[in-house]
Amino acid sequence: MKEFVFALDYDPGCNAIADALAQYPDAQIRSLSCHVTSSSVWRVDHVTGSQAALNAIETVFLDPEHCTDCLATQDCGAECDNTVLDRDEDTLVVYSRWSKARACTSVPHLALDHLGDGLLFETHRSERRYEWRVIAPDDANISEFHDALREELCRCTDIEFVRISGIDPSVTSPPDGTSMSAEQTEALTAAVKHGYYETPRGIELGELAERLEMPRSTLSYRLRRAEAQLATSFVGGDAGFIDAPSESVEVGVRQR
Repeated sequence: MKEFVFALDYDPGCNAIADALAQYPDAQIRSLSCHVTSSSVWRVDHVTGSQAALNAIETVFLDPEHCTDCLATQDCGAECDNTVLDRDEDTLVVYSRWSKARACTSVPHLALDHLGDGLLFETHRSERRYEWRVIAPDDANISEFHDALREELCRCTDIEFVRISGIDPSVTSPPDGTSMSAEQTEALTAAVKHGYYETPRGIELGELAERLEMPRSTLSYRLRRAEAQLATSFVGGDAGFIDAPSESVEVGVRQR
């Protein structure tokens, strides 16, 4: 099997769920299941956060016009059904299903079209970042899927390819022999330069993100990954992702 991980970063006003999560940084959404056929997508998501965060996110999910994962920027005629399965003080479980119309598509549908059957999906959302992990057959055409996905995304969405398993590290790793991407190196260098790691801090994360002209969630993610690699290298482990398979490499390509 082949693992493909990528992340979508939404500008303000581009995605209602991302806007709600950005308003409540303590909240996050993880998929419990996600399934796709040629005509529909259905999934169950587990939301955690404060009561205020859950209220805001639930309001978006239950909006009749909200179709989870539909990439269309305008009403495409899809039939959507979003239902709350469970809710307590800090947890919300939501079931979503929508039937595909001719003018709409989604990440799972694009994956089905270009990677074939037998796919597994895992997602995580926090602030404006939406990370996808797709498990596909070894012969899946990742390049074809990548091109199709980039074509479907609107201009207010950034895409970053995080890692692909099953690729020869000697071909795709940076020249220095580590798997830290140019984007992570740039973020780490800027953080040090502007005093982010000083005590007390010379700059806050949000200010640094503004200086670098990128979403706060993207900068936070890159710094966390860079720090994880440095820490692992320091204690004598592999310089790659701590939680990635040994054959994985980071691609680190961010496009718009």
